[in-house]
Amino acid sequence: MTPTDQERKGIFVFFASAVLTIVRILAWVSLAASLIPLFAVFSLAQTPADAIALEQQGKLPEAEQAWKQVVERNPRDARAFASLGVVLSKEQKYPEAAAAYRKALALDPKLPGVQLNLGLAEFKRGRFQPAIAPLSAALAADPASSQARTLLGLSYYGAKRFTEAIKYLELASKADPGNTELHHVLAQSCLSAKNYDCALVEFRQIVQQNPESAAAHILMGEALDGLGRTPEAITEFQAAARATPPDPNAHFGLGYLYWKSHQYDEARREFQAQLSADPGHAVSLAYLGDIEWRSNNLQDALAFLQKAVALRTDIRIAYVDLGAILTEKKRYPEALAALRHAVKLDATQPDAHYRLGRVYQSMGNMQEAQKEFARVRQLHQKAEEDIASKMSAATPQAAQ
Repeated sequence: MTPTDQERKGIFVFFASAVLTIVRILAWVSLAASLIPLFAVFSLAQTPADAIALEQQGKLPEAEQAWKQVVERNPRDARAFASLGVVLSKEQKYPEAAAAYRKALALDPKLPGVQLNLGLAEFKRGRFQPAIAPLSAALAADPASSQARTLLGLSYYGAKRFTEAIKYLELASKADPGNTELHHVLAQSCLSAKNYDCALVEFRQIVQQNPESAAAHILMGEALDGLGRTPEAITEFQAAARATPPDPNAHFGLGYLYWKSHQYDEARREFQAQLSADPGHAVSLAYLGDIEWRSNNLQDALAFLQKAVALRTDIRIAYVDLGAILTEKKRYPEALAALRHAVKLDATQPDAHYRLGRVYQSMGNMQEAQKEFARVRQLHQKAEEDIASKMSAATPQAAQ
């Protein structure tokens, strides 16, 4: 049985989450350098001058209060709101800073630098989707701004809009070829967008720079597997398992590729190695259970699968296999519960519907059995139509 896209997301664990990767990149995104010193255009009226002096002395709370007094007396002063936003951002009060920037833009939509500052404030607070609009506006106003382009690409990445992220991150990484972290984010975007050729190019470059990077070997293995080059992917995962330090999920990833290639003895060895390092690795338990079920070791399979679902309730293959084993043991109510849960996790896969039909048939409920078998036929027909549609789209039309 082939795992679904939903399962595959749980199968391979990126070496770092999107947020952690972005946090590392922020080491080279300088907040102070990015904030446009809009207060510099003020005439030196007494209170603004006081605010400027306090900020220059590093007395940010006092400067914040001074700017608040300015905007209270002059509620239509867009530049004062923008300068208040700068101080609030330096204090890492990003929600308040964003509100101040939005007020400034409402008063003067063309005020220079505010869109970039607003986008950065939203980005810093992890609100990637709201950061996209102001950063897009900042880049449109200054197409040469590498900072706006990089932040926009990272915001699309953080918002899981990977195809759009690639467009901006490719340009940013070319402009800064030595920035390994940026190449990682681009490679992960390519992988998540299932643009495996793009991912492979990036990961090869990362591995060349750091041959001992277990994470890069794993991600390159994912790209190769996505391209249908599973034997090469296995080689990359083997390298990840040998790396120092090894990736914590390397053994599972290698085991999955062996399982996918029907090399069950090798897969069993790797899943067991993963469990030696992490006894609570639920997905390894689930796939060990599947291997034992395929080997007709029902008791061992049942033990592994029950441990897996006790740890996690989102591993579809575990529930499908449990349903099959419990059906063989004539424990029909339990089999129904397991298979219904599998359908709930992904109703588009025919295997769980088929097994549900068999359980209903064994229980004498022919009406429900026929419903499930009809669903199986519909899903198979849809799959065949999808394949035919793709083949038709790939076939050049004859010249008229």
